[in-house]
Amino acid sequence: YTGGFGYRDYEKKLPVTENTQFAIGSCTKAFTASILGMLEKEGKVNLDKPVRDYLPELKFQNDYTNKHITLRDMMCHRSGLPRHDYSWYGSTASRGELLARIEFQEPSAELREKYQYNNFMFLAQGMVIEKLTGKSWEENVRERILKPLGMNHTNMSVIDLAKSADHSLAYAIENNKPKLIPFRNIDAIGPAGSINSCAKDMAQWLITWINSGKYKDTEIIP
Repeated sequence: YTGGFGYRDYEKKLPVTENTQFAIGSCTKAFTASILGMLEKEGKVNLDKPVRDYLPELKFQNDYTNKHITLRDMMCHRSGLPRHDYSWYGSTASRGELLARIEFQEPSAELREKYQYNNFMFLAQGMVIEKLTGKSWEENVRERILKPLGMNHTNMSVIDLAKSADHSLAYAIENNKPKLIPFRNIDAIGPAGSINSCAKDMAQWLITWINSGKYKDTEIIP
C-alpha cells in the first residue's frame, strides 16, 4: 500500500512517491528509545537507575531530580520540566551546549508529578547512547535500525535530505496557496526529531513493531 499523494515540488508538479523523503519529526523519538532498549538488553544500561550514573554532564536545577531521574522518566516526559523549546529552536548551539542549558531551565513540577512533553530529555537520551557506545547517535541509528531494516531512503539531517533526488520541499500556506520555505537545521537536537524518511521505509519500521520487534524473522528491537 506504499505510495504518495500530491507533489513533492509544487512548482514543477513532481509527484510524491513511496521513496519521497519527508521529515518524520518526533517519530524520531521511538528510534532513540529503541536503541536504549537494545543497550539495556546488552547489559550496558539500566533504564531505572539514575541517568547521571551514565551522563554526569546532565544537570538540573532541582537537586532531588539530579539524584533520582532515570532514562524511563525522561522517556515518559515526567522530568518536571516544561518544553523550554525556544532554548533550542533556531539555535546554532551544539549538542553539548544544549545539554548544558538544562541546568538553567525552570521546572514547573516535581519529578514524576505530571506529564510534560520535553525535547531536551530525548537529546539527553541520544547523548547517553553516544557515551555508552563511543559512536554518534546517527551511527547507532544507521547501524542498529536503518541497515537491518533496509531503510535505504532514510537519513538524519536536512543537509542529507536536500541531497536526495526524491525529497519533498517545505511549504507554508499563504493566501490559500503553497509558499516555498527553507528547511530548518535541527541536527543538534537530532535524537528528538531530525530523522527524514519515506512511506516505504516507515512501513518496514512499522512491520517490525507489529511483529514484536522482528523483521524477516530476525529480532531487531528486544
